[in-house]
Amino acid sequence: MPMLKIIVGTMYGGALDVAEQVKPLFEEAGYEVAIFDQPTLDDLIGSPTDLALFCVSTTGSGDLPGNIVPFARALEEQSPGLGSLRYGLIALGDSSYGDTFCGAGRYLDELLEGQGAQRLGERLEIDAMETFMADDAALPWVEEWIDAQQLKVA
Repeated sequence: MPMLKIIVGTMYGGALDVAEQVKPLFEEAGYEVAIFDQPTLDDLIGSPTDLALFCVSTTGSGDLPGNIVPFARALEEQSPGLGSLRYGLIALGDSSYGDTFCGAGRYLDELLEGQGAQRLGERLEIDAMETFMADDAALPWVEEWIDAQQLKVA
């Protein structure tokens, strides 16, 4: 069974909630799913990863939440090269912050692409000003993403 790793960056639990809500959709599509809410770089590259989904909220002025900072720092410093990694990204933010809206997700996306990882499809950006429950936007997006990227294996 292929492995999907969901890497979570969250401050107050919203991105973790999204990860937990979308997990069954991937299980139905034939994946073994692991959620990492205190992610390390080794969680991603230390064992085979067939697909990754990053669920990342933005804090402060476009900053990464504290729980994913060590992951991002290790990615920058070790520059492991992620040419075989295919991933999707769900960014949570608040458009009232203007230019820094979904800044953490956008930053992580650039970091992953800089390591050679291949994003499948477009990044989902969820605006807290428009969507009270982030999973209301994430669930249909994941269903569409699985279909559009032909990710079903079961």
